[in-house]
Amino acid sequence: MSTPPAFDYFEAFSRNIGWVTRDEQAVLRTKRVAIAGLGGAGGDHVMALTRLGITKLNISDFDSFAVPNFNRQIGATMSTLGRPKIDVIAAMARDINPEMDIRCFPQGVNTENLADFLTDVDLYLDGLDFFVLPARRATFAACERAGIPTVTAAPLGMGTAYLTFMPGKMTFEEYFRLDGVPEDEQFVLFMLGLAPARLQYNYVVDPAAVRLDEKRGPSTVIGCQLCAGVAATQALKILLGRGKILAAPWGLHFDAYNNKFARTWRPWGNKNPWQRLLIVLAKRRLASMRAASANNAS
Repeated sequence: MSTPPAFDYFEAFSRNIGWVTRDEQAVLRTKRVAIAGLGGAGGDHVMALTRLGITKLNISDFDSFAVPNFNRQIGATMSTLGRPKIDVIAAMARDINPEMDIRCFPQGVNTENLADFLTDVDLYLDGLDFFVLPARRATFAACERAGIPTVTAAPLGMGTAYLTFMPGKMTFEEYFRLDGVPEDEQFVLFMLGLAPARLQYNYVVDPAAVRLDEKRGPSTVIGCQLCAGVAATQALKILLGRGKILAAPWGLHFDAYNNKFARTWRPWGNKNPWQRLLIVLAKRRLASMRAASANNAS
């Protein structure tokens, strides 16, 4: 049996050269990125960054793979059913690059471990489930205090909407304005803040699949993989210090199904007058959905 060739970092990522210089590739090799949540978007984030040549990751997830993950999660296969997502994704990354330095947090992120999770981190990519708002808010607040840039890219239908929060600029809380808001209304504020252009709304063919009360909604692999591409691009620009960064209150939304791209600007975030009107309309729609659900149940 022949001996497999030794791993060579610069050969493995040589096809990146041209879009980045060899010196820049060497810089990426030294950077550490944190990713919380390894499901639809988060697992793809890890794979994209690994193939970009990032070798240092802090990753967290407490969940295991299940059959409903098959439609979108890169680590979900018959052979990984029931296995912890963090173990599977870490093994996949190391199988690409044996040099990977991965710090694993199998209990997820929480107030007790956030300091350790963000130690030595140059950038945070948000991979948490849409409905996990308390942990998301705590993580973004910790990043703000530590001066760590953050990117959140949401898979929406067959597209992605994404926001970047840079140190010294508008913060996650200043943009989304979630403090003191009931949980179900927080979901409305988070969705409309992520995607003010609402490019995905007109092709939802089964609105009943959106169940805020059950913290469940439809998803596609298309959205997740587009998330990974745009998040990795933002990561490259931030980590290398080149390319224009559109930070919040600027946002970007690309929808492959509708053939549309929108650049959004919401001064004051969800306090923006136009945004507040959209929120009122969304709350009315939520109330109607609740009423319809209650009628069906009776």
